Amino acid sequence: MKIKQFLYGGDNLGYLLYTGTHALAIDGGAVDDIVGFVRKNNLTLSLVTNTHGHGDHTTGTRQLVNATGASYLDHRRFVDGQTIGLAGGSVTVRLTPGHTTDSVTFAADDFLITGDTLFNGTVGNCFSGDLKAFHRSIRLLMGYPGSHRIYAGHDYVAASLAFARQLTPDNSAIDAYAARYDRSHVVSTLDDELAVNPYLRFNAPDIISILKLNGLPTASEYQRWEGIMSIE
Repeated sequence: MKIKQFLYGGDNLGYLLYTGTHALAIDGGAVDDIVGFVRKNNLTLSLVTNTHGHGDHTTGTRQLVNATGASYLDHRRFVDGQTIGLAGGSVTVRLTPGHTTDSVTFAADDFLITGDTLFNGTVGNCFSGDLKAFHRSIRLLMGYPGSHRIYAGHDYVAASLAFARQLTPDNSAIDAYAARYDRSHVVSTLDDELAVNPYLRFNAPDIISILKLNGLPTASEYQRWEGIMSIE
């Protein structure tokens, strides 16, 4: 399955997944660009959906449906592990609450579309207030193969790496990550995130030391996760 990334609204990232002649739009705010790409490549936009219900991700959904006749899949009705068929290919839906209660991640081939759950270099804010659910969601994503590519809902890479450097200045993996960053195609691997992203490194010795220096409990993994989510 192929994936095309679209930038809109300054730092929002939306996606088109396609195989054969059929396509699925996820967070399709870049309406004109998506419609143009579909027409140029002789594709049929069959399905439109979202990673969660925040307005900056749902903008464009109705316009895409109206412009193309695509069917709308309400992300709030998905169940964990559900598959979306697309011209012989399939996309698996994983429920990943935390940023919001309705957040989902889409898994296909060797990539994950993570919305605002997992960014390249950081994670989303816990607007749901449920840090335990967020921890379970991050743990779920961490269980995918390290070679899986992470496609997120925003390009926050510059600010995220600046924070990672401030927090862990001796982590040489940050420079390698920064060297691979391409604003025209924002992507990382899960291995990259496990090496650099402080919010996935809650079991790393340097992060545990930082938590202890801040007087935060570290006895359990959840305490470490809660601690790193509290550091600004």
